Amino acid sequence: MGIFNKFSFIFLVIFLSLSANAEVQRHRFVIQATKVKRLCKTHNTITVNGMFPGPTLEIKNGDTLEVQVVNKARYNVTIHWHGVRQMRTGWADGPEFVTQCPIRPGGSYTYRFTVQGQEGTLWWHAHSSWLRATVYGALIIRPREGKSYPFPKPKRETPILLGEWWDTNPIDVVREAKRTGAAPNVSDAYTINAQPGDLYKCSSKETTIVPIDSGETNLLRVINAALNQPLFFKVANHKLTVVGADASYTKPFTTSVLMLGPGQTTDVLIRGDQPPSRYYMAARAYQSAQNAPFDNTTTTAILEYKSASCAAKKCNAPTPIMPSLPAYNDTNTVTAFSQSFRSREKAEVPTDIDESLFFTIGLGLNNCPPNFRKRRCQGPNGTRFTASMNNVSFVLPRNFSLLQAHQQGIPGVFTTDFPANPPLKFDYTGNVSRSLFQPVPGTKLYKLKYGSRVQIVLQDTSIVTPENHPIHLHGYDFYIIAQGFGNFDPKKDTSKFNLVDPPMRNTVGVPVNGWAVIRFVADNPGVWIMHCHLDVHINWGLAMAFLVDNGVGELQTIQPPPPDLPIC
Repeated sequence: MGIFNKFSFIFLVIFLSLSANAEVQRHRFVIQATKVKRLCKTHNTITVNGMFPGPTLEIKNGDTLEVQVVNKARYNVTIHWHGVRQMRTGWADGPEFVTQCPIRPGGSYTYRFTVQGQEGTLWWHAHSSWLRATVYGALIIRPREGKSYPFPKPKRETPILLGEWWDTNPIDVVREAKRTGAAPNVSDAYTINAQPGDLYKCSSKETTIVPIDSGETNLLRVINAALNQPLFFKVANHKLTVVGADASYTKPFTTSVLMLGPGQTTDVLIRGDQPPSRYYMAARAYQSAQNAPFDNTTTTAILEYKSASCAAKKCNAPTPIMPSLPAYNDTNTVTAFSQSFRSREKAEVPTDIDESLFFTIGLGLNNCPPNFRKRRCQGPNGTRFTASMNNVSFVLPRNFSLLQAHQQGIPGVFTTDFPANPPLKFDYTGNVSRSLFQPVPGTKLYKLKYGSRVQIVLQDTSIVTPENHPIHLHGYDFYIIAQGFGNFDPKKDTSKFNLVDPPMRNTVGVPVNGWAVIRFVADNPGVWIMHCHLDVHINWGLAMAFLVDNGVGELQTIQPPPPDLPIC
């Protein structure tokens, strides 16, 4: 047996043993309008299979998912599998006009992909307009058959989906903001598993109950599915032990409060070590942008000890105990929390860097176009809000998806001249000249060779207002090797790099008036968008995309597009 054949044989044996217990799981998602009553009012809400939140998908590491999405709603739709690596299956990633054209009303598309080497909590959501306000659900990845969690097996597991609710049609909210150029109206409630909880009108009958028993250790899979708001989360009188985030295990650490930016997930163990009673779990805003309006309400669910439940007490249930949440602008708590994350094992961080990139991220203001009436320019001082990375405000194509245009060599859809550095250096977090408030619109991609080792400095700016931006990269996990405040300084800040056990995430909260440094290896060919996960900012253009070339041979090449890929 030649050496090559020997290796092929060994690889085949490993592959067969890994895939021995892997399954193909098939689901059907029907996107449809469903009557949903919240805050005393009934809305025709877009849902999956009439469920809100949508169905929880539970798979094992190594399984393949086939999800047929049938669009019976009146809007275009796509579904994104947030945090799934999508190795060579970029056509299943889901962002509208990036990897596919939308599924039109009456159409359907089957997403097929394998989840490999990821365990923990991810989620899925619509990636078209503001549909993800109600079209979302949990995606739980358990260890392979015969493998276990790297922590004691919890007695029970509960997904906790933090959401955001508008007492109107969210699509109308974003359309109105597009028309006026102003910031969209803020939400009317936050929700836990789609219920606002006891502190809102007409809501307490339906408040989410999370059961626990004395002496139990349970796993909460917390997901921030809110559209535009980072959220603090706390359980009265109970400590939480963080064991994972974004489907990567972490070194366990104990905290009394979590903060999740939209898109992020955090797995925590909670022990039933308090007197049996009822305790509120509560979430409310972390608001880092000054003078910007935000929804300052609080959503609650109830952690209920079995012996304190209605069934046990013939319904004289005690009033739940309320946790004290951090102040809305408590950045110190956020910093302490985010700096507690470490990878469980020694991390394989790329050290020799091929592509060293520096991206400014932030808001902007466009001057009112001469042909616009005043009512279309209701941003500050008669402007229209915008946003950008490296002064490019991202514009999605309309007639092709970027991946399709790349694959088929269609000219004129995008260019590959996204700047590696800001076109102009300035004091990013200081007083910025008004002349820098207006970015250039464009559909610019940044090209990466297959296998290149990439470092990106993400630098917040104080243009309009500094803010904590949750930046999400599709198709990849990355290591967050450092974070800090002020302007990133390569001379002194490189000494802060953690190259031993930095956390692996798919969404990084770039600190308000600060920076974060991430690293990854470009080993997944395709077109991958990187964007702020505050949906208001995506609409304004706070995004860019990487075009990762194919490598050598089939295993380093994106698969051909599926036959049912929607056409524009």
